[in-house]
Amino acid sequence: MAVSPRQKSAASRVFFAFVGSVLAITALLVAVLAFQVQTTERSTAEQLTLAVARTIAEMPEVASAVTTGTDADATASLQPIAERIMAETPIDFVTIMTTEGIRLTHRDPAEIGKPYIGTIGPGREGRTLTEEAEGTLGPSLRSVVPIEQDGRVVALVSAGITLGSVGAGVLRQVPFVVVIAIALAAVGLCAAWIAGRFTRRIAGDLPASAVRDAVSSYESVRTLGEALHAQRHEHANRMHTAVALIELGRGDDAIDLLTETARTSQALADHVVAREGDPTVAALLLGKSAQAAERGIDWTVEMQPAIPRTALGAVDAVSLVGNLVDNAIDAAASGSEPRWVRVEMAQTPDGRIALTFIDSGEGVPPALRERIFEHGFSTKPAGADGRGVGLALVRAIVDAAGGSLELSAHPTTFRIILPAEESA
Repeated sequence: MAVSPRQKSAASRVFFAFVGSVLAITALLVAVLAFQVQTTERSTAEQLTLAVARTIAEMPEVASAVTTGTDADATASLQPIAERIMAETPIDFVTIMTTEGIRLTHRDPAEIGKPYIGTIGPGREGRTLTEEAEGTLGPSLRSVVPIEQDGRVVALVSAGITLGSVGAGVLRQVPFVVVIAIALAAVGLCAAWIAGRFTRRIAGDLPASAVRDAVSSYESVRTLGEALHAQRHEHANRMHTAVALIELGRGDDAIDLLTETARTSQALADHVVAREGDPTVAALLLGKSAQAAERGIDWTVEMQPAIPRTALGAVDAVSLVGNLVDNAIDAAASGSEPRWVRVEMAQTPDGRIALTFIDSGEGVPPALRERIFEHGFSTKPAGADGRGVGLALVRAIVDAAGGSLELSAHPTTFRIILPAEESA
């Protein structure tokens, strides 16, 4: 089957879906890693400034220098210490100041003797402080620690790292983040390639719509097969019962049983078939009536007279109706008495077709009302044929036809609105 230029194959769609997911996940992880690196660098800078400031505050020569002699004498003793620490550590500035905030040391000697720019109140009260502030070297992270002697604050020391230095630390981690991103993207692209090849091996170059049609065809055959099997089984049971009644000499009872069976089936057939709708769907509903009866479920079909066909093809119509009827029968069978299923088909005022499937089951929990339409998801145990295809296929068929699907509770109701078949 040739694929038109506008219609991508299922394998291509799977590949591009994987690629899109990989790129989105990689971008998210890169953003998280970048944020983590920035947070780590900032935290490290804060811890380093606090550790260096505390170390300086605990040096005996520092407290001695600020308590003996003039400020100029203190600067002469302390500036070499500050310069050595700035040279040997990643710290960008060390400012030792009086309790009034007058600088005794600074990276730029011209700033010595001027007021410190930043918060010193907690330091003067004997507490430490770490903050981000704008100073003569630009924005920086700095810690202020009190210098104490004999239990009183005699001076303050501030150690800081500019945000430019913090940013440089972040940039040093960029190659690591890039390597991680490339590795994730490579693994994801390989997975996308493998998924695409696997899908192509199964579906060839068929477009996604053709794959969906194949699944729909399979579901149609399955649900029709189940209906015919149930109908055959029910008729066989009634025939066996009638034969047993005849053997027991109760011929009148056997005739009544067969007559009632024929009357019920004929009434349903007349109700369903006496319309212009899809005869395949009508046959399906007749078969499903036997399936419902076999499971002890009261079965009702209500159809508006002379309702036109939907725009669905026979395969999609059987797949849609069959899956929703199966779902309703399963729900009703697992619920409490009375167990019943009602199917309604009518034409809306705007000319579209409304299909309604109502059951007496316990309903779908609100948290699962969207998930039940996902491929692979099911609230039922997995069987030999698998689960999680039916309702997902129903939504795909409805969407492809330009219809709508609504799910409501009390009682559980699936309502499908489909466009009517266009007149020739």
